[in-house]
Amino acid sequence: MGTTTNYREGMEISGRFSPSTTAILTMEMQRGVCGDLATFRALQDAVADGVADRVGNLLDTARRNSFMVVHCIFTLRADRAGTQMDLPIMAAARKNPNYLLQGTDSVALMPELRQVSTDVVCERHHGVSPFSGTNLDAQLRQQGINTLIVVGVSLNLGILGLAIEAVNLGYSVVIAADAVAGFPAQYAQDVLRHSLIAITEQATVAQIIAGLTASSATDPTHK
Repeated sequence: MGTTTNYREGMEISGRFSPSTTAILTMEMQRGVCGDLATFRALQDAVADGVADRVGNLLDTARRNSFMVVHCIFTLRADRAGTQMDLPIMAAARKNPNYLLQGTDSVALMPELRQVSTDVVCERHHGVSPFSGTNLDAQLRQQGINTLIVVGVSLNLGILGLAIEAVNLGYSVVIAADAVAGFPAQYAQDVLRHSLIAITEQATVAQIIAGLTASSATDPTHK
């Protein structure tokens, strides 16, 4: 099941976000990672209670209010160049030559995200988080971004790694707590409550949507 939390219920984030300084980052919301083509059932099950729909609703609001949307994806080259294949997490890739192969349906974003041409896609072939060895940081800084709203999978590795890297680089991070997932469910909750709580703020998608809408309405840079 998806991950939710209530210890930030009522958090006031109106006015916190600006289209000129805030971006929404999705992490590996791909058909072959946690969607209909996923080979790892536990992660597929973890998003089955509406996580993708909530992400889609958040992205719709972000685009409508001129916030930057970035999709961080993982793909593999056919020759596996650039990927450390001896990692335990690469077991499926060692068995299946088509696993998350560049250009295949498995690496596409889940349809609930309703990708549009203005979205930015940051692709990587290595590691478990999206900053190291990619141009993600450069793209964000070129747009003046200093605050990241994070959604996706997984709390086991990817979301945790993304948040740590982002904070190390000087970004403020807000986790959409009901739009991230991990497994087992209790462990995912514990990562939010006992690890990410130390370096991020956390709110529900509904709270963030309200914050994006209110902030955009009062932002002089928003057209």
